[in-house]
Amino acid sequence: MAKGRELKGRIKSVQGTRKITRTMEMVATSKLKRAQDRVVGARPFANALTKVIADLYSPILAESFPLLRQPTKPKRAAVVLLTSNRGLAGAFNANLIRDGRELLTRLKKEGLETELHVVGKKGLGYFRFLSAPIASSRIDIGDAPTHENARELIDPLMEAFLTGRLDAVYVIFAKFNSVLSTPPTEVRILPVTPPERSGAVPDYLLFPSAHGILAELLPLYVRSAMYSALVETAASEQGARRTAMKSATDNADALLNVLQRTFNRARQAQITQEIAEIVGGAEALGG
Repeated sequence: MAKGRELKGRIKSVQGTRKITRTMEMVATSKLKRAQDRVVGARPFANALTKVIADLYSPILAESFPLLRQPTKPKRAAVVLLTSNRGLAGAFNANLIRDGRELLTRLKKEGLETELHVVGKKGLGYFRFLSAPIASSRIDIGDAPTHENARELIDPLMEAFLTGRLDAVYVIFAKFNSVLSTPPTEVRILPVTPPERSGAVPDYLLFPSAHGILAELLPLYVRSAMYSALVETAASEQGARRTAMKSATDNADALLNVLQRTFNRARQAQITQEIAEIVGGAEALGG
């Protein structure tokens, strides 16, 4: 009977775990829909902004804008690593941290000084454990990043780039292709790489001028790139957590089936043994 009690304890424990993983799967599914809507909403604006800048750009105009400055010998670069505040999302954070470390290592091999800016408790905890220098960190950006969050992250780095303290700014984020495809992605958002022009240039009526429009659009373009990285990462996190929790729930179901069958067999064997003992005792008394 000790084995039966042990199996019942394990079944109860697995049932409790399954209840938690199932609940987390449902919560992630609910958050995923809203996160996907933010990604879908951000992409048309970013695409339209990219097209306008591509149409207005010219090498002559580029000389007037520091954000388009392409350093011949870059000396210092900033890396912004986006991770999540919570775990239980499979290898989501581990993949982002790995890519962040690889980028830092590569930049150092190229002779650049680097500074690390971390978003999310998971990335912050990892690099603190390594006692790595961290220029800045944010753990207050939740599941629904805002344009203001993007502005707060990128504006100080944009100012450092304009003053010449930084020569490049990279962002490591999770690109949301689908629920099952959220690869870590590296993007250099400063200096701004002029978008490639596609098709004929529309006949714009420009006011006040192409120079004045680009002066307003280029900072907006950089902030839009950071916002897109934030919302893509948030959606990827929910997709990864949903996948991980669904896998955990399925594994719990399979384990429960095995444990229940084992318990039933043990109980059946015990009942059979008890019946045999009763029959044996009755025969002994009757003999």
